[in-house]
Amino acid sequence: MRLRVVAGGPAALKVLAAAGAATAPVQIVWGGPLERPLAPLSPPWVPALELDSGTVLFSPNAICQFFFLTRGEEPTDLTNQWLEWEATELQPAAAAALYAQLVHGKKGLEAVEVLGKLLAHIEQNLYRRGTAYLAGDTKSVADVVVWSTLFPVLQDETSLPSELQALRTWFQSMTLSEACRKAADSVLMPKALLEFKSYLQKQPPPCLAMERVTSNEPEEEEGSERALTEEEITAAADAWARGAVALPKPWQPQKPVLPVEGMRNVLITSALPYVNNVPHLGNIIGCVLSADTFARYCRLRNWNTLYVCGTDEYGTATETKAVEEGLTPQEICDKYNAIHTDIYRWFNISFDYFGRTTTPCQTTIAQDIFQRLLARGFLLQDTVEQLQCEACQRFLADRFVEGTCPFCSYEEARGDQCDKCGKLINAVELKNPQCKLCRGVPVVKPTQHLFLDLPKLEKQLEPWLEQSWATGDWTANARYITRSWIRDGLKPRCITRDLKWGTPVPLDGFRDKVFYVWFDAPIGYLSITANYTDQWEKWWKNPQQVELYNFMAKDNVPFHSVIFPCSLLGADDNYTLVNHLIATEYLNYENGKFSKSRGVGVFGDMAKDTGIPADIWRFYLLYLRPEGQDSAFSWSDLMIKNNSELLNNLGNFINRAGMFVCKFFGGIVPNMVLTLDDKRLLARVTLELRQYHQLLEKVRIRDALRCILSISRHGNQYIQVNEPWKRIKGDEKDRQRAGSVTGVAVNMASLLAVMLQPYMPSVSSAIQGQLCIPSDCFVLSHDFTCTLPPGHRVGTVSPLFQKLENEQIEALRKRFGGGQPDDLAVEPQAKQTPPTPVTLVTPGDPQLIQELSEEVAKQGNYVRQLKANKAEKAQIDTEVAKLLELKRQLALAEGKNPEVPMPKGKQKK
Repeated sequence: MRLRVVAGGPAALKVLAAAGAATAPVQIVWGGPLERPLAPLSPPWVPALELDSGTVLFSPNAICQFFFLTRGEEPTDLTNQWLEWEATELQPAAAAALYAQLVHGKKGLEAVEVLGKLLAHIEQNLYRRGTAYLAGDTKSVADVVVWSTLFPVLQDETSLPSELQALRTWFQSMTLSEACRKAADSVLMPKALLEFKSYLQKQPPPCLAMERVTSNEPEEEEGSERALTEEEITAAADAWARGAVALPKPWQPQKPVLPVEGMRNVLITSALPYVNNVPHLGNIIGCVLSADTFARYCRLRNWNTLYVCGTDEYGTATETKAVEEGLTPQEICDKYNAIHTDIYRWFNISFDYFGRTTTPCQTTIAQDIFQRLLARGFLLQDTVEQLQCEACQRFLADRFVEGTCPFCSYEEARGDQCDKCGKLINAVELKNPQCKLCRGVPVVKPTQHLFLDLPKLEKQLEPWLEQSWATGDWTANARYITRSWIRDGLKPRCITRDLKWGTPVPLDGFRDKVFYVWFDAPIGYLSITANYTDQWEKWWKNPQQVELYNFMAKDNVPFHSVIFPCSLLGADDNYTLVNHLIATEYLNYENGKFSKSRGVGVFGDMAKDTGIPADIWRFYLLYLRPEGQDSAFSWSDLMIKNNSELLNNLGNFINRAGMFVCKFFGGIVPNMVLTLDDKRLLARVTLELRQYHQLLEKVRIRDALRCILSISRHGNQYIQVNEPWKRIKGDEKDRQRAGSVTGVAVNMASLLAVMLQPYMPSVSSAIQGQLCIPSDCFVLSHDFTCTLPPGHRVGTVSPLFQKLENEQIEALRKRFGGGQPDDLAVEPQAKQTPPTPVTLVTPGDPQLIQELSEEVAKQGNYVRQLKANKAEKAQIDTEVAKLLELKRQLALAEGKNPEVPMPKGKQKK
């Protein structure tokens, strides 16, 4: 095969580095920038790989993948994710940075500014995984592709921020590798770079279309800056003049809420939270808060909406928790269901019904679906070898087994997956397995189980998926994860477990078993609805009239997009299947992960004790909702957003608008004589309102929030320019102008109260009360109308938000940072200079053991990485101290002697 490349272009670097790294048997043919490209309409710098069969590959990433395939390296889900991320997000930004360097002459950090969040994304993944490379401990096609895109921009390593230590280490390692070094020497020659620069100078600057989607920061809408047409201005003024009578009447559904023929019937579910885990902020934004925001929006649109959720209560973890706390599984479920209920009530989650899975309805519906699958030949029987702990007298679920990975020999691999190499594992394949509960050695025993025949159901699943993707709104990650599951063909999946706590299997020979939680749990949506109304089938067996939205974090996607739909398709009972699958990425805490047992991060039962109102939490979580990529909660950022966006922007505008009515016009909305500038403002607000609708209809909740803040910014600017506090003191014309400005502003505040309701319901209600907005106006249309006409009397206006002080925030950061509280310290000497904050641990807590084991593994990998790259001794010593402290905490949790010797030279195992 022959590879045609042109020196100077970044794509050439990519394919040559891949050819070298994969030792591909390829003939290199150097072309010139003036030669006609092999690919029609493509730039001259695009490489082409001509295979022996005559087929030609033009995509640089496809060429790189082909080289690695030729040496037998199949792509993993992780490498595919990196390649997709590089193509859609990193490549456009790197192209813009390279353009800035070569064409505009920018240097250093200024040139790579556009890459900031993308570099942080790589840093975060390398650090969290604790691996030397992007997809594991060995170099993959993902490393070559990402490095090749970055290297032309980052040849001068001083451009890399010094705090991105893991990224710097990885980048240096790749740059020093023989394949990458040779590729760079042959491609990035001075003469070739000049030719490439000359080519770039004739091209328009790269446009970063994706920047706003992946950013946590607000961006100005392009539409808000463009010139308005006369038609838009006239239409906005006409809509304003029609007033509140033009609004549709708010829909008040009967109870229980049931589908109504001729209406848009929206059924919303959020992933059922597992009962014995207290939800943290990431859980809350990933599922219930996102679904609640959308449900509230749907109701404001007069869509007939039902929102159900509940606690998922069956399974191994519940049994284990019951043993730990000396309670029965049902008592554990009762206790934690009440905790969940209280948390969601405080966060003002507007469930129509919040239930649970431990009900007779769950048993009836799950067993009916099972019987229908059995009768239609979609279930298989097979013997499975499982690990059984004889000391605990139980078969062990995957999460309660650990041992040595059979692939990479990592000694603390879990029974389902190795955290070091990332490979999926069957628990019986582990070397030296241990029960994580008692540290005993389990034995392998055969047991009969039932399987859902997914290969047989695949013929029904794939056309349904194509139809759902074509007509519904599935997030990009949901589509990608689903495709990765079905790409290589589905395999039978076990639906039974050797447990006592669960829905019983109604089949002879299996009556001592229960349904596996991921067969059983999604059926909870149906049974919870059945506990809400005995007419539940009008929602769940009515796909012709009902639109189903599922909300979840991305780790739950396969169960909702493949397994549960297969169960319902196989049952063949006209079930309502998901139309819109909305999955978030992950929300992290500051620079790490949430951990209840280690006191890191804010959990739902703690938020109300911070003194920060629920609506502020709602606003901030929705503001940084991880829609396109992972985001991170930050105390400093929370303070900034509260003080700038809420206090100084939104709250300031609404308070001023109301106060002007009270102070200058006796609490009565004045007459308004609109000027052309006023009408332009109405048109601007209308554009923002319609953008808000477009985004929320696509469930882009975070981006729609920006439209609210943009309207209030327009309002503040409008008040500042027109200065009604000065005009009210002038002549009749000035006083009339002050009245018009005040009237328009207070109506903008009225609109904001309605738009804000899905995000901050209590604040919305407060604005409604202060401005005495009629309840009939609490409905959303696509037009900005005058809902508070001249003569309308407002109430008492008061500030909506309070400033968050730095001292308050620092105290909260310390409190939730995982350190030992001062009042729990014992001996003064023990408190003097610990290497890292001390965390109180409870021996025997399996959740804590698992979390600490993962942290030890990651920190150990990081230390080894530092040593391999010959980092400075002071840095290595600091990280070793952290590792020793984590090992001490793990030893305490396992009930072992926590004394860990301080390092003296090289330690022997």
